[in-house]
Amino acid sequence: MRKRYNAAITALGGYVPETILTNHDLEKMVDTNSDWIISRTGIHERRILNDDSLATSDLATMAVKRLLEDSHINPDEIECVIVATATPDYIMVSTASIVCEKAGLKNAWGVDSNAACSGFLYALTLGASLIESNRYKNVIVIGADANSSIVNYEDRNTCILFGDGAGAVLLEQTEAETGLVDNVFKTDGLGKEHLIVTAGGSLNPSSLDTLDKKQNYISQNGRIVFKAAIEGMTQTCNEIMERNHLEIKDINWLIPHQANLRIIQAVGDKLGLKEDQVKVNIQLYGNTTAATIPLCMWEFKNDFKENDNLLLTAFGAGFSWGATYLKWGKLRG
Repeated sequence: MRKRYNAAITALGGYVPETILTNHDLEKMVDTNSDWIISRTGIHERRILNDDSLATSDLATMAVKRLLEDSHINPDEIECVIVATATPDYIMVSTASIVCEKAGLKNAWGVDSNAACSGFLYALTLGASLIESNRYKNVIVIGADANSSIVNYEDRNTCILFGDGAGAVLLEQTEAETGLVDNVFKTDGLGKEHLIVTAGGSLNPSSLDTLDKKQNYISQNGRIVFKAAIEGMTQTCNEIMERNHLEIKDINWLIPHQANLRIIQAVGDKLGLKEDQVKVNIQLYGNTTAATIPLCMWEFKNDFKENDNLLLTAFGAGFSWGATYLKWGKLRG
């Protein structure tokens, strides 16, 4: 009988830039105030990559270097790097290839994946599939975004939401009953107009006209995204629990995409989880798009015990959304 291999998270790394953009800083830039931002989003501050010589690959590389340092794994053992990002360094060159070079991963090949805020979960499943197939044994999956590069700091509806950061996980092959168990993913292209950067792609290439119209920045219909996120994240969490015969008492932790505190709280309440079972760090970092979930796991990793049941869930542009069921294993180090 053919052996069954699982893909377990055995190491994590995270990184956010040093520059802090507070709500009070934003009060000086746009017509807003800190109390309103906190009441509507839960965000107090966010980190910004305030250096024109740095980009998403640098955020991702720092997260990978911390992962390598904490795990004591030989970089030559890393066979593949998958970067989930909506803000790649370049259009034609994958950010993953740059990360491999900057992090000294000489034996790894790299590829990017873009599902915006859901990107990390999608990339995590791709990485796990490579390991479960027995083609690879060590894969690093990264969520990284330099959102400040596509935020219009004259638009008070979006500039209050987004920050920069990166989180990385090491997936290793194991025969233990830990690791990624299942996922439920959904997409609906009809939602694309409600959360989008309309210029810069092949449909509407960047030009003086698109720059003048500020089409190279994020635009969002907040009300529609808010409602769809709560419904989508809750529905996919319930679906994954049902098909894995889990009840809410079996779930130890929920790690939701950090888009808005009210969305996070609504999903936790609808699922019937206690407040302290839902991991939250949006107040410090804002919405870092593909980086929110791995940053959360990295920050709270010491809270997770072997065989804990984790639900990861996200909603993002596309629309793209879903949930992943993860059984926590042993970390290196």
